[in-house]
Amino acid sequence: MALSRVQLFRPRRAAGSGESTRLLPQVSRLVELPYSSSDDDGSLAGDTDLPMAEQDPGMWCPVPPKPGTFSQCVRYLAFLWNLLFLLLGLLALAVGVWGLLAKGLLGGERLAPLGSDPMLLFVLVGLGTSAVSLAGCLGALRSNPCLLRFFVGAVLAFAGLEVLGGLLLLAAQHRLRDALRDTLLLCLLHYQEEPDLRFLVDEVQRNLRCCGLGSYRDWETNPYFNCSAPGAQACSVPASCCLDPWQNGTVANTQCAFGALRLGDVVAGTVVHLGGCVAQLSAWLRGQAGSIMAGAAVLVLVEAASVLMALKVLRDIVPVRVWD
Repeated sequence: MALSRVQLFRPRRAAGSGESTRLLPQVSRLVELPYSSSDDDGSLAGDTDLPMAEQDPGMWCPVPPKPGTFSQCVRYLAFLWNLLFLLLGLLALAVGVWGLLAKGLLGGERLAPLGSDPMLLFVLVGLGTSAVSLAGCLGALRSNPCLLRFFVGAVLAFAGLEVLGGLLLLAAQHRLRDALRDTLLLCLLHYQEEPDLRFLVDEVQRNLRCCGLGSYRDWETNPYFNCSAPGAQACSVPASCCLDPWQNGTVANTQCAFGALRLGDVVAGTVVHLGGCVAQLSAWLRGQAGSIMAGAAVLVLVEAASVLMALKVLRDIVPVRVWD
């Protein structure tokens, strides 16, 4: 024999009586009830063995089932995957910030506007990549659904922008040459003011064996190379336009193109390249179309793999509504 707790309730008064009805307080008392120990053990065991969803159907299961080995591998792979891109993003950010600070510390040199600075691209790409990759890392490591949803949404947004940009390039191929010309003109105008643009222009002119936009005389628009400008560089072009920019084959000759704009086309053709870089660069880009498409495909595959891993981890940790 054992004691079991039961609750006895007193009924309400009849509705037809003149007195107001009210709920009487509950009375709890201990009564002595006979029971079988085997029956009680079986019933208790059955009650405890029932899962939460069967005892109370329609409730949210707060703790998801323990993920299997494959789910654990995907989770840690997603963490390492995003950690790699986090480090790459931080590296790009560090390079961009270092470039901006280094040029900001140059004492007497007038800098170009910030919007035309190539280092700004490193900063923006580094910030975006670091923020999204950090969300993916923490979301996979801490099993945080909010961070994982943010990561998936950000990657899908980036992929959408990339696809949209590719479609716009395909739809406006005839305008690509004009956009390229405008970009090179900006580089030409800020050649002395921006070291990064100067490096890019020199590399393009040296490797493609060209000079200026349409011809070498486009450098007259530069305020330092114009014939009316003071200084030794007046009526000149950059040394990267020279047919042979090396002196004795070993030392760079920075004065090989001095006074080239004063010469006629025939004489100047023996010193510098006469053709412009717009046509040369357009032809080079058309020749590299296959490599550009392959790089874009690899980037899309990387983003797709990141999204699939994040969705797998998210599905394993999000609680599911269980019905009886």
